[in-house]
Amino acid sequence: MAITFGTIAVEHQASTTRLSSRTERFGTGVLAFISFIALSAVAGLLVAVAVTPAIAITGLGATAAINIFEKLPSYLAIGPLQQKTNVYAMQNDGQPYLLASFYDQDREEVGWGDASQFAKDAAVAAEDPRFYEHGGIDVQGTARAMVSTYLLKGQAQGGSSITQQYVKNVLVQNAESEAKTQEELDAGYAKAVEQTPDRKIKEMRLAIGLEKKYTKDQILLGYLNIALFGGQIYGIEAASNYYFGVSAKDLSLEQAATLLAMVNNPVKYRIDEPDSLKNGAANGYAAAKERRDYILDKMLLHKKITREQHQSAVATPVTPAIHPSSTGCVTAGGAAYFCDFVYRTMLNDPAFGATEADRKKTVSRGGLDIYTTIDLDLQTAAESAMNDNVPRTDPRFDVGSSAVTVQPGTGRVLAMTQNKAFSNDPDVIATSTDFSAINFNTDFDYGGSSGFQPGSTYKVFTLGDWIAEGHSLRETFDGRKRAFTGFVNTCDGNWSGRFEPNNDDGRIANNAVDATAWSVNSSFMSMASQLDLCKIKGVAEAFGVHRADGDPLQMNPSDVLGTQEIAPITMASAFAGVAAGGLVCEPIVIDRIVKPDGSEMTPPSADCRQSVDPNVTSAMAYAMQRTFESDGTAAASNTGTGVPHIGKTGTTDFAKDTWMIGASTKAATAVWVGNVTRDANLRTLDFASGAAATARHRIWPRIMYVADTKWGGDAFPEPDASAFRQVFFDIPDLRGSSIADAEAKVTAAGFIFADGGPQDSVLPAGQVTGTNPSGQAGRDTVVTVYTSNGSLILVPDVAGMDEAAARRAMAAFQVTVRSAEVNDAGQVGKVVSTDPPAGAEAKSGSAVTITVGTAKGKP
Repeated sequence: MAITFGTIAVEHQASTTRLSSRTERFGTGVLAFISFIALSAVAGLLVAVAVTPAIAITGLGATAAINIFEKLPSYLAIGPLQQKTNVYAMQNDGQPYLLASFYDQDREEVGWGDASQFAKDAAVAAEDPRFYEHGGIDVQGTARAMVSTYLLKGQAQGGSSITQQYVKNVLVQNAESEAKTQEELDAGYAKAVEQTPDRKIKEMRLAIGLEKKYTKDQILLGYLNIALFGGQIYGIEAASNYYFGVSAKDLSLEQAATLLAMVNNPVKYRIDEPDSLKNGAANGYAAAKERRDYILDKMLLHKKITREQHQSAVATPVTPAIHPSSTGCVTAGGAAYFCDFVYRTMLNDPAFGATEADRKKTVSRGGLDIYTTIDLDLQTAAESAMNDNVPRTDPRFDVGSSAVTVQPGTGRVLAMTQNKAFSNDPDVIATSTDFSAINFNTDFDYGGSSGFQPGSTYKVFTLGDWIAEGHSLRETFDGRKRAFTGFVNTCDGNWSGRFEPNNDDGRIANNAVDATAWSVNSSFMSMASQLDLCKIKGVAEAFGVHRADGDPLQMNPSDVLGTQEIAPITMASAFAGVAAGGLVCEPIVIDRIVKPDGSEMTPPSADCRQSVDPNVTSAMAYAMQRTFESDGTAAASNTGTGVPHIGKTGTTDFAKDTWMIGASTKAATAVWVGNVTRDANLRTLDFASGAAATARHRIWPRIMYVADTKWGGDAFPEPDASAFRQVFFDIPDLRGSSIADAEAKVTAAGFIFADGGPQDSVLPAGQVTGTNPSGQAGRDTVVTVYTSNGSLILVPDVAGMDEAAARRAMAAFQVTVRSAEVNDAGQVGKVVSTDPPAGAEAKSGSAVTITVGTAKGKP
C-alpha cells in the first residue's frame, strides 16, 4: 500500500467527487468514515516515522511522504497560560484578603501535587485510556472512534489523544495571545479548530513533537490546566473552586468525574444553570450525571477505582456548590473605587505593556498577584462614615462625596470611598443614580472625574509661599475687606483689574496665623498682593498639585481662594507633604506584584522627593494646627485623641463644594461633599445625619480617629525662630505736615493711612499734630494721623513778674491768684508758679492759676 500525503489528498478529493452522487444512498457517515480511515493510515505512518525513522519504509513508496512530513513543524511554543490577576488587601495578621480578580479566562495554574489523582485518572480513563502507552497519537483509538461514531451509530467518540487535545488548546491560546483585533482572534481560533485533514495532520505532528519534549505527567497537567470547564472557567483549579468551592487537590471522586464530564462538552454538561430543562436542578443535572457516570464506568474498567468507590460515586447526586467568580471591581464592595484606581494605575503604567491594549492583556491574562496599600480598618471606617452621613442620591441635587487617606512620607493610599455604589455596567448605571463608574477621588485619566474646586483648602499654598519668601507668621498686614487692583505674576504677566472677595464672617486677620485659623479671604488676598502669583503656583506644584483634567494649572487672583479643579487624592497628597516635612510623594496603591512563577515586578514608584524646605512646612504646620482650636474653622473635626493634626477647611462660592482636609504625621485625609453637577447651596440643605454643609466634619474625624488610635502621631516640628519674628518699620514724624503730605509719607513707608480728624493743638489749624501709633510698627499697620484745629495756645512764662504784669500777660485766660509763703525775700510779690505750667497747651479763656509769693508770717 503506497501512501503519500499528496496521494491521500488527491484520492480523498476524487473519492468525494465519485461518491457525491451517491451521498443519499450511503449517507454522510460513510463519507466521513472513508476520510477518517485515510487519516488513520496517515497517523500510523506518522507514528512509524516519528518513532522509527531509521526504517526505510521499504515497499511503501513513501519517500515523498517522509519528506513532506519532516518539513511539517514539530515544535509547539507553549506560552504562559492566561491566568486571572488577583488584587489583594493585606489583613492585620499578614494574610491576604481578595478584593477582586481580572480575567478573560478564570484560571489558576496548579502543580502536579495540587491536582486530585481522581481528576488525573478521570481524564485519562475518559479521554485517552492508552495515554501512557502511545507516543502522542492513539491510532487504535482513532479507528475505534470512527467505527463507533459513523458505522455503528453509537455514542459519538473523539479520536484525538489527550496530547492532541492539548496541542489544539495551546494553538487556540496562542492565537488569542497573538491577536490584536477581534478579526485576528476569530481567524486564529478558526484556524486552530478547523476540521480539515491538513489541520489534523499538523496536529498529529505537533503532538508527536510534544511527547518528545515533555513527560506524560507534564502533558496531562498542562491539559488539566488549559481545559475549558464552561463559561469563562478554565483549568481544574478554577473549576474546582467555582463549581464546588474546593481546591483541585481536594476534589472527591464524583466531583472530579463531574468536572471532567464538562471538558467533553463545556456547554452541554455545565452545572451552573439550575433552570435548564435538559440539564438543571429539576432533573438532577441529568446530562452531566450521565456523562459523569460514563467516566466512572471507564475508571472502573481501567481499574482506577474500586467497585465500592464506583457504586458509591454513581449513587451520589450531582450537587454543585457554585461560588461565583466575577471579573472586575464590583466584588470589592465599598472598596471598589480603590480597586478601580488600582486597575487604572496598571492601565496607565508602561511597565505593564507598551500600549493600553497590551496592559489590559497583562492584567486580564498575566496571572499577577497584586498586593495593595489599602488598610482594611481605615477603609471600613471610611465606608461607614460615608454611608452614615451622605446619601447616594438626593432628589434636590446631584449629591457627591468622597474620602481618601494617604500616608505621609510614602504616598501609600490607605483608604478610598465615595457615596455612590460602583458599577461600570452602562445598563446598571442607566437604571439608578445610586451607581457610578466615575471615581470622584482621582484624576480624569484614573477614574473619569474632572475634579472639584478645593476652596479655602488651597490657601495653604499662599501660606507656604508667604513663609518661603521671608515673611513671618506674626508679621502684620492689612486684612480688611477691600478691592485688590493689582498682582505680580511673572509667569503670565502682571494682573490688573478689580477683585473684591467676600469674607465668610466679620473677623479680620492681620497675620498669617489668624488668617489660616479663621480662613479670612481678604487676609490671604492681602498676603498674595505682596507675593508673586507665579511663585504661589510653584509652591502648589511643589506639593504635587495639578488639575484633575490634565490641563495646565492656572494662577489668577481668584485661584488664591481655590478655584482650580483638583482631585481629592491630589489635595490629600499635598497635605501629606506638609505633614512629612516637605517630602512629597505621588499617591501609590500597589506594594507588591508577584508573577505566576513567583518572581516580582517592580510596582509603580511614589517618586518621593524633598520638594519643600522643612523650615517652610514647619511654619505652615504651626498655623494649620490653629484651625483645630476652639475659634478655628476645623474645630468641629477634632478627634479627641490628643494626636496633633494640621488642617484646613474649604467652602466654595455659595457652598457648592465643602471640604475638610487634615493630617497627622501618619495619615492625611481629604473629605469632599458637594455637587457632582449643578450648583445647590449646601448651607440651605440638610441630610438625615445633619446639615449638609457640615457633613465633612462628621466624616473626617471618624476616619482619622481610627488612624489616630491605630498609629498615633508625632508632634509637628517647631518652626525656626525666624518664623515668629516681628518685623517693624519706622513711622515717619509728621508733626507740622499737611494732611496730604502725611498720607503720602505713611503710604510710602508701608503703612495704612487713616485720618483721625482734628484735635486741639497749638499748631496752626490743618497741620498734623501726631500719629497713633508712633515710633515703629509692622508693615500694613493702620497709622491714624491727627490734625490741629488751632484752638490751643501756650501758657506764657510769667514767673518773677508782679501780679499786674502777670495778669496782662495772661489776658487770654481767666486768671485766679493765690499766695504762698516764700523763703526768698526777692520772690515776695512775684509770681512763683502757674497751673497749668508755663508752656502747657490750653484753650483761650480757660482758667489759669498764678501763685504769688508772700513773706512768712504775713497773710
